[in-house]
Amino acid sequence: MSIRPVKRLIKSKPTTEGAGVHLQRAFGFGNTSDFDPFLLLDDFRNDVPEDYLAGFPWHPHRGIETITYVLAGTVEHGDSMGNHGAIAAGDVQWMTAGRGIIHQEMPKGDHAGRMHGFQLWANLPSSLKMTEPRYQEVKALDIPEVKDDDGTHVRVVCGNFWGKSGPVDGIAADPIYLDVSVPPGRRKTLPVEITRHAFAYVFAGNGKFCNASEPLAVPTEPVGWADTKPPAEADNRSLVLFDRGDELMVQAGDDGIRFLLVSGKPLEEPVAWYGPIVMNTQEQLRQAFNELEKGTFLKQLARG
Repeated sequence: MSIRPVKRLIKSKPTTEGAGVHLQRAFGFGNTSDFDPFLLLDDFRNDVPEDYLAGFPWHPHRGIETITYVLAGTVEHGDSMGNHGAIAAGDVQWMTAGRGIIHQEMPKGDHAGRMHGFQLWANLPSSLKMTEPRYQEVKALDIPEVKDDDGTHVRVVCGNFWGKSGPVDGIAADPIYLDVSVPPGRRKTLPVEITRHAFAYVFAGNGKFCNASEPLAVPTEPVGWADTKPPAEADNRSLVLFDRGDELMVQAGDDGIRFLLVSGKPLEEPVAWYGPIVMNTQEQLRQAFNELEKGTFLKQLARG
């Protein structure tokens, strides 16, 4: 067995999206090869309602899947196919945009005005760029949880892990999406198939991800894993990109550590990306935006 070395440690950066939502971007709109098949990860954690209530009004997507995981507050959504609903704390929405959808996502805080969630974008292979759009909405109670003898706790959103299978299925990149909590002081080894690209995004507690040579410290907010209270500082969230190997090792600090662990099989295809549309060629991008301009973007849905 080989421990995955830490390839890069990235501090998430503040940015503004939608109609003025203040969030932290761990990665996105840059080099796509390291994270392939994933494109972007945003952490929308805020306790100031005016910084997120404007939301993400109607906008198009094509060629990708968006995965929204909520920890506090709710996100109301609607789309051009007439779907609408809301996801709340612990829920997941996995949207396959495929050949085209126009939707909106409007975050609402909890009783204390707190909003916390993540949105991950996964690329679609060229053979499925123009597939039919679909949603998989999963409630918190339907996400399996597994606890190891040492107290390590994992929610399995997607994929197979420690004998549990996540409820989201039929995803092209065959991703594994986990919410992992390791108790204070524990050292834990977690399996990750060697053929996958993998990253961890730490959002509570502190710890070290062990390198091939020596541990790499990843300090974050000293928050217990079950406490979704927003941090006092927004600039110390850490994303760890791993190199190849078949397992990773983490040493939890005095407050334990909680992180997303995401891995997927790289598509290794060309990426042509502008805004909410991700295709393989510039010509396909131009076609998508021409259709938006002409009002024919959604007519693709009517074609068998």
